[in-house]
Order: sequence, then C-alpha cells, then structure tokens
Amino acid sequence: MSYKIGEDTVPVRKGEELDNDLLERYLRAKIDGLPEAPFEMLQFPAGHSNLTYQLKIGEWEAVLRRPPLGPVAPKAHDMKREHFIISELHPHFPPAPKPILFSDDVTIVGSPFFIMERKHGLVFDTSFPEGFEATEKNCRKLSEIMVDKLVELHSIPYQETRLASISKPTGFIERQVEGWISRYLRAKTDEIPEVEPLLKWLTGHIPSQGEATIIHYDYKLNNAMFNEDVTEMVGLFDWEMTTVGDPLADLGVAMGYWTEKNDPTMLKTGLGKPSVTVNEGFMTRKQFIEAYAKKSGRDVSDIGFYLTFAYFKLAVICQQIYYRYQKGQTNDPRFSHFNSFVRSLVIHGASIAER
Repeated sequence: MSYKIGEDTVPVRKGEELDNDLLERYLRAKIDGLPEAPFEMLQFPAGHSNLTYQLKIGEWEAVLRRPPLGPVAPKAHDMKREHFIISELHPHFPPAPKPILFSDDVTIVGSPFFIMERKHGLVFDTSFPEGFEATEKNCRKLSEIMVDKLVELHSIPYQETRLASISKPTGFIERQVEGWISRYLRAKTDEIPEVEPLLKWLTGHIPSQGEATIIHYDYKLNNAMFNEDVTEMVGLFDWEMTTVGDPLADLGVAMGYWTEKNDPTMLKTGLGKPSVTVNEGFMTRKQFIEAYAKKSGRDVSDIGFYLTFAYFKLAVICQQIYYRYQKGQTNDPRFSHFNSFVRSLVIHGASIAER
C-alpha cells in the first residue's frame, strides 16, 4: 500500500466515502493538540482489499484503515488485530507504522478502524517514482534491502512481544494448508481441473516443523517504502496477516509476488501492470532465496513446497475477491478477470510441484 503524498492519493472513490464531519469530531475528541485547520481526506487507490485513507488537518496527518465494503471472509480484515500487531512491532521494527488509535465504534466510519502514522518516501509498484534513476545498481540495492529487512524481521525475538498471544507456532504449516484449502472450497466458482491434484500434493508434502519467527506474510515490494537515495526501508505496511510461524512460508509468499521478466504473461499481469521487479538489476527469485539463506543461515532446501503453497494462497485470495465480484458484493471492474488469474496461479503452482 503506497502512502506517498501526491500522485499516490486520489479523491475518495464513489461509494467509499466516509462522513468527514463525524470523523473530524471524533478525532478532535480523541487526539489532543490537533490544529485549528480544515479537515481533508484523500484515498490511497492501490490494493485490492482494505480501504485506506489519508487524513490531514493543517500540519497533522495520519492514515486511516478500515475493512472493504460488503461481506468479508470470516476472521479476515481484523482491524483490532492489525492495530495490535503494529503496536507490538513498531518498537522492534521501525518500518512498521506507529499506531495512533483503534476504534470499534462502527458508527464513525461504518466498521472498526485504526489510525496510524503517515510515512513518506518512495514506493515501487508497477512503475518507478518520478525522478528515480532506475539503474541496475539501484534496482539491485532495492532487492538487497528487501532481503535484509526480511532477515531482520525474522530475527526479532517474538517472546519479547505479545504476538505469541495471537499465534500458534506449533503445527503452523499444517493449519495453513488446511485453512487455505477450506477457504478455496468455500469461495469456489469455476471448475479448474488442476486444483484437485495440487491440493493432494500440498497435503502430502508438508515439511517438518522448524523454528518459528515473526512473519509478515504479505511481504512484497509495493508494501514497502524507501528513502530518497534507496539506502533504507522506512516503511512496511499491510500487517493484517502477520503472525508467529514458519519463516520460509514468509519467504515463499514474498517470492510468489516477486515476478521476473521471463515469467508467464498472466503471472506478470494478473493483478494489473507488471511489477518493476521484471526490470534489469532486480534479483531473480533464485538469487533472492540464495541471499536470504546466506544471511539468515536457514536451510531453504524445501523452498519448492513453500513457493507452490504461496501461489496457491495467492490464488485463494484472488478467488475470494472474484467470488465477491460474482455475487455482486463489489462492482470493481479490476476483479472481472480474476477467475482467469486464479487458474493461471493454480497451474503455475502445480508446475513447480511437478518439478
């Protein structure tokens, strides 16, 4: 999710407006020292899930996050949980935004929501920020920082946080495989012949339990923010899936999003334009995995399973979105082709399993 001022924010989309007057009164009652200035709201257009807004009152600014409109999957989009996660992580991992407040008063914006600090920097998604020199050296630096920060996150002693209270490290992967298969079956729309053998392969190849660490579980380039000279990650967002679990599952998910120029077209374009990671200088998935193994000291010999599972997990997320689209619970035209993307992800995951 991009939190950069300017071209990354847009006027609030039709149907996703909030009651500005009500929200402003609430903020002034809950937060001391807000300036006497007009209240302004814009929206971050990126992302396919939670709704995220920029709030501004004079020099004060913040980010509001709430669930998507309409029915949502059970236990998904838990704002209280995500607020708890960044509250615990921010002292140990500064790229996690500093929380400001959480509210379960659904009369304010129509759902529970939380507010966090507004970070500034460069976000890389399907294009390079204006003025950024997209040299091979700079693209390599971005890759290296992504590896380093994932290793750093996995090195935080989770026992020094309260994250264990919302996590069950033992049996993590078994529960994940079972849970995501169940989610897929509940949201199923199209018949995809390759699904059944893939599900059998996943349940039959679960690796043995290893160490547990804090995992982001949605770690991708466009969820990160960097300083102007690309020497530091200053922000990491979208913590709703974070838990204590298998670090290689986190690496697998990261690589599921990390596209390369020689990937199948649908894999690169299923979520829109290709990621900048298809450009020269960015690490390949193989190089990223090898760098992670070297810096973390972890055995990554089972990464084929984790990458297969990551593509299936992404397929399920997109299937849930497509299910909502087909049922008329969302009318966003971006989702109309997601059934084709789901099939491509399943086929790609199955091809890795076969290898």
